[in-house]
Amino acid sequence: MSLSAPNRPDPRRRILSLWFPRLAAEHLQRLDRGLCDKPLAVVEEVGNARVLSSLSFEASAAGLTHGLPLAEARALCPDLQTRSADRLREAAFLTLLRRWAGKFSPWVSEEGREGLMIDLTGCAHLFGGEAALIAQVEADCAALRLSVRAGLADTGGAAWALARYAGQGAGSTRNGDAIDQEARATRSRAGKRRHWTKGGAAPARDVTGRAAPIAPPGQTRAAIGGLPIAALRLDPATVAGLHRLGLHRIGDLLGPPRATLARRFGQGVVRRLDQALGLEPEPIAPARPETHFALRLSLPEPIGLEEDILAGIDRLLPPLCDKLRAKGRGARRVRLELMLAEGRTEAVEVGLARPGAEPDRIRPLLAMKLGDIDPGFGIDTLRLVASVTEPVHARQLKGGLAATEDAAARQGRDTGLEDLMARIGARVGLEAITRQHPAESHIPEKTAITLAAAWSDPAKDWPRCPRPRPLTLFRPEPVQAEDRPDLPARFRWRGRNFATLGGMGPERIAPEWWLDDPNWRSGVRDYWRVETETGERLWLFYAHGGVVSGGWFCQGDFG
Repeated sequence: MSLSAPNRPDPRRRILSLWFPRLAAEHLQRLDRGLCDKPLAVVEEVGNARVLSSLSFEASAAGLTHGLPLAEARALCPDLQTRSADRLREAAFLTLLRRWAGKFSPWVSEEGREGLMIDLTGCAHLFGGEAALIAQVEADCAALRLSVRAGLADTGGAAWALARYAGQGAGSTRNGDAIDQEARATRSRAGKRRHWTKGGAAPARDVTGRAAPIAPPGQTRAAIGGLPIAALRLDPATVAGLHRLGLHRIGDLLGPPRATLARRFGQGVVRRLDQALGLEPEPIAPARPETHFALRLSLPEPIGLEEDILAGIDRLLPPLCDKLRAKGRGARRVRLELMLAEGRTEAVEVGLARPGAEPDRIRPLLAMKLGDIDPGFGIDTLRLVASVTEPVHARQLKGGLAATEDAAARQGRDTGLEDLMARIGARVGLEAITRQHPAESHIPEKTAITLAAAWSDPAKDWPRCPRPRPLTLFRPEPVQAEDRPDLPARFRWRGRNFATLGGMGPERIAPEWWLDDPNWRSGVRDYWRVETETGERLWLFYAHGGVVSGGWFCQGDFG
């Protein structure tokens, strides 16, 4: 068996990319037949503006484009119908399409918000060949009333480019004045004509007249060479920079040295080019079958009162917790989805400080979020999902005295702190609740680190400090006193004059010599616990000087 060269794509691998350019709009038309014959646009908020994110065929025919502000779109098309973007609904519909695409290959993954990537290696012959398979895809999508663009090549990057840019020009590739460019293009077209006028097969065309987006095996470079640079999945700023240098097509990037491109535009350009040509692997990872912890409750009549929603939660939550416990998992985040009568979806999500499957701990958190729901004309369906779960610790069976002691410990376990953190986190977010843990450092301000309380355990054993530490620790503030290491009898701090009544020290602390800490460039410090005549107990230190000058500073207050 021969091995292919490592810098060449595998000729046996075939990747199909499917792009649904009107996915969100056509999904809404499937749900509401009254929108089928009207210009429809899906609107989402980008920054502080509302722009068009998905358009129906009628809206595109009216001259509307993606990213157009809503106000300008209404001026161009007064009868435009609009709907708000619903990411959850669109993602769920794309997941359904991924499961449909499993009929062509078991290796299917989602690509962005509007695409699928399918590894067809060894599968196309089951459908009569690649052209017949794409025809079957288009027929299925037509039956589903969905627009689709397909691209087939040896690599995922090339298939993605063909699905979205096949048949499109490279933009301002020629300016009309460059005779040498026109001559090369004319010679290229003449060479292609000679191929099929002298007995070869004519270039494949689809019904729109553009070249069919199927790259023959081993001809990836020729298939994507004439496509725009944007087909490499580059960000708009990089594409604009390449255009300013006169590079408009993918083929234009094959000539300049790779090191020059990487130095000028970063490794991203070279990486995307290598992925499209098959020089860098880009495997397709199919979605693994996940264990879903979700329950749905369909209602005979729409509801809208909080009491009715809570009654539905009481119906769904106990069996959901039973499913979690049966799998040995606990919920970290629970989402309540409500399908409204007008077709919208409302959702609220809560987080738990510890993974759990107890209904009495989850229900109060969901009840706190019901005020954020707009029921509209009523709620038809409730769906409760444990969106994030974690395994809980396995329990070891014990008997006799050990079992009795464990049972007593479980009954005496207090979850009040965890429930309190979950309630506060439902309002301000679990990330905003933190706790301190000891750190291995002799620097006073580095003896503790801050961790998220929901994802850390309480600190049990704090190391004892050799000397007392102040209750309040702040950044060192300059103190006006005599510049010598001896404890001053009088000093001025924060605009006030103090007289020293007594002091304990000094405690010498040296900086971490292996780090360049800007706060410790003043050198070794001698710390003093100072009590003043007016009752203040302060933490002063004298810096002996280093990269910057030293002197007296105050860093804490013992209270």
